[in-house]
Amino acid sequence: MKKSRFTRLAAIVLAAATLWITAVTAGADSLRSAIAAVRDSARLPVALLRWELGDTFPVDALALPAMLALRESPLLLSAWAEVSSLPASDDAAPVPEPDTPRKEPEETPQPSLPDAPRDDADNGAASQTIAPTSPSGFVQIGDVFIKNNSTKALDPAWFDGSFAAALSDDAPQVLIVHTHGSEAYTMPKGQEYAPTGTCRTADNSVNMIRVGDEIAAVLSSYGISVLHDRVLYDDPAYDGAYERAADAIRGYLEKYPTLSFVLDVHRDAIEDKAGHQYKVITREDPRCAQISFVMGSNNDHWLENVKLAVAVQQRLTDTSPTLMRPMYLRNSRYNEHATTGSLLVEVGAAGNSLDEALYAARLFAENMVEVLQTLR
Repeated sequence: MKKSRFTRLAAIVLAAATLWITAVTAGADSLRSAIAAVRDSARLPVALLRWELGDTFPVDALALPAMLALRESPLLLSAWAEVSSLPASDDAAPVPEPDTPRKEPEETPQPSLPDAPRDDADNGAASQTIAPTSPSGFVQIGDVFIKNNSTKALDPAWFDGSFAAALSDDAPQVLIVHTHGSEAYTMPKGQEYAPTGTCRTADNSVNMIRVGDEIAAVLSSYGISVLHDRVLYDDPAYDGAYERAADAIRGYLEKYPTLSFVLDVHRDAIEDKAGHQYKVITREDPRCAQISFVMGSNNDHWLENVKLAVAVQQRLTDTSPTLMRPMYLRNSRYNEHATTGSLLVEVGAAGNSLDEALYAARLFAENMVEVLQTLR
């Protein structure tokens, strides 16, 4: 008997469902529209329940659980209008977006030395290597040869590898300037620049500014904070360049008292009687431009500056025996009066190619880092 009643009940439900679906989908002309009709008609019981509960305005419709709760309490029911008018809660958890891989900050690429400068014969300049073979005429301190053309005495006993300047804990730490920033090199054929004089140009992509950029990049890659002044103090007027650069250095030191080292980066010029430019180049491979320090004795800090120069030059000589030309000490100031960590650095000569100079500049900066970081 029970089985018979259940069978009849199931048949009735199935028949009712069939009639309901048939009625709902009667106007459908496709399977998709039929499914949509069934989905939309399913909202009818909910709508009827909302009407029964008193919620007849879809613009402020409440969720069914909230409506049922309000109907159970006269106090809550009296506040129906106020509750219905509340905006949807901003505190509701938003639908999470699909996880996307987080892009990590890109590290600043550290400059790396190329295998070698490009062919050094391309620019057509004759080359020479300036490397003393005898201490005659020089003051020798370790492997460093100093041509002392000043009136100051130099005693090797004064030099033990120490110097007064030290990196500060705050930034910036090193200032790079170019008193003669328009100085340039002899470019290979097809890479010529617009000159503003003999081996000079205002094009910062090929003059001393470019060399300073290279030094700054290397120092920065090792965590040393660099301020690079890219002003051309010798363009358009060569005369007065040192005075203009001195004013700038003074201003930087006043504004940034953390600056301990000042590098004035130049290039030399060596020519024969006919005016042909020579390149100065290392003997060891890869061959690159030679570097020299030009130090002034006409300032109160001259000895400490020379001590720094000797320490750096010894380090560079240990790395590349002919990279450094003899150091020059002259009765001049060269704006090295500004700090106890001032160097005038000549990277190559006018006959060198830019590529040779950039390679040398990187070697200088990497070894400068080694010297400075031994003090920390």
